Formats: sequence, C-alpha cells, structure tokens
Amino acid sequence: MTTEALVRRPTFDRAWLPKYGVYAAIVLLVLYNVAFTPNFLAWSNLRIQLVQVAPIVIVALGMALVIGTEGIDLSVGSVMALAAALIPLYLGYGVIAAILVSLIAGVVVGLINGVLVARVGLQPIVATLALFVGGRGLALVISHGQLKDVRNDDLIFLGSGDFLGLPMLVWIAALLVLVVAFVVRRTVFGRRLLAVGGNRAATELAGVPVKRVLIGVYVLCAVLASIAGLLAVARIQSSDASSVGLLIELSAITAVVVGGTPLTGGKVRVLGTVAGALLMQLVIATMIKHNLQPSTTEMVQAVIILVAVYAARERKSR
Repeated sequence: MTTEALVRRPTFDRAWLPKYGVYAAIVLLVLYNVAFTPNFLAWSNLRIQLVQVAPIVIVALGMALVIGTEGIDLSVGSVMALAAALIPLYLGYGVIAAILVSLIAGVVVGLINGVLVARVGLQPIVATLALFVGGRGLALVISHGQLKDVRNDDLIFLGSGDFLGLPMLVWIAALLVLVVAFVVRRTVFGRRLLAVGGNRAATELAGVPVKRVLIGVYVLCAVLASIAGLLAVARIQSSDASSVGLLIELSAITAVVVGGTPLTGGKVRVLGTVAGALLMQLVIATMIKHNLQPSTTEMVQAVIILVAVYAARERKSR
C-alpha cells in the first residue's frame, strides 16, 4: 500500500458520517424497534409518527434554507403561534381567506427578519430573537390568551384527513420537500442562496443581489412556519397561541444539523433534513415506548447533536 493510500484512507472512512450517518442511524433504530418494540410496524403507530414529524419537517425545511446562508431563525415557533392566532379570526370569511391571512403574516415576519439581517446588518440570532419573544406575545394579544376551537371541515381535513391511505399532513410535507429541493438545486435563487452561504463577500463582488436573496430566504422560512402553524391548528382543531410551535425552533435546528447541513452555510441537504427530523422523532418514540424518562431522551438528543456537529467540523477542517 502506498503512502498516498495510507493518507487518504482515514479521510474516506470518516467522510461518510456527515453524509450518510443519519441514514445509517435510522436503519439501526428501525431494526432495534422491529426486534424489541411491540407493534412498532403497526400502521396506527407508523401513522402517529408520520403525523407528529410532518410539522417539524416543514419548519426544518425553512430553517435549512436560512442555515444555508450561514444564518439562523429563532422566530419560527412564534410565527406558527401567530398563524394559529389569526386562523379563528378570519375563518368566518372562508378557509381560503384564513389561510391567506396566515401566510401573509408569515411574509411580513420574514420581511422584518430579512431586512434586519440584510439591510440593518444585525446578526441573525439577534434579529430573530426579537420576534421569538415579540411574535408569540403578539399572538397572545390577538387571541386574548384564550384557546379557541376551530370548526371547519375543509381546514380540519388538511390536518386530520387522509388521501390515498396517507394523512394529508404527510402529503403536504412531502410536496413541500419536493418544492424546496427543486428551489435549491434547479433555480437561480437556490444557487445564489448557496453562494451567499459559501462566501458572502465574493458573491457580492460577483454582482449577486445578496440582500434580496437574504430577505427572500427569511420570507420563505417564515411562510413555511406559517403553513406548519395552520396545519397544527387543523390537526388539533383548536388554536392555542401559548403552545402552538413552542420550542419547535430547537427541533428544526436539530433536524437540519443532524441531517448534515453545516452551520457555516454554503450547503443545504434537503433529504438529510427530512432524515434528521425522522431520526429525532424515532429517538423520542423509542424512549417513550420503553418507558425512559424525558431527561434521558434529552441527553440522548444532545449527544446526537454533538456527534453531528463534530463530524461536520472534522469534515470541513479536512
């Protein structure tokens, strides 16, 4: 064996972890559950897991786009709460009107975040932290801090109905995955997004409208969070601004990082983000099924995040 081969071998052996580690972990966890968890493959259980992970996948898609520009968005949970608070107010005008108002709210929040980051020059974590706190407060003011029932068959169908044997939530999440993947891989906007995350200064020198790209990314992230919020209302058939989307930003960031998208920007792994969300959902479900304490689940999640971040750091350094 040559010296060159000896040098290259460890790089190849370890380079697979950020790319394929999440898929290997899912396979191992599924095999473990098939062997040791009763009724794991029952459709009722699989349906529950898919329905629970769908909103996280939708929010994580937007978070992946933001992280791809070397940013972060802590306001996605508050955007979900805001969308949830607006739904009952405008449902009397029809389900389409209520959905449009919720999406417009997401656009407005995304514009605020994008302008603060791109034009004012605030750090993304600072800019979005303001709406992380203020957005949920506004949602509570709109709803008067009260839980409101939602009784609209068309809206409820989006959250609880089935189509061709699968929950509508899953179909919607799958469609959004395809849309985001197309945007990232096949559009000029997607290429510019990755360029901004890879080297913002060089991208500006190349004449790319960096500020417009950043604003667009934050708008997309907030709109996806709005969709997740209205689907959450449709699923639970009620609007509670104090609980809808609470701490989902942490789950979304975890899914993105575990899925292999580097926090340093320049890449967006759409399929990896979906796999990351599925992995964390499987971890939580496995812990619950085996009667482990929530604190244990949190520690396991922390270890997974650390391994994912370390693997991405090692790969970048090489």
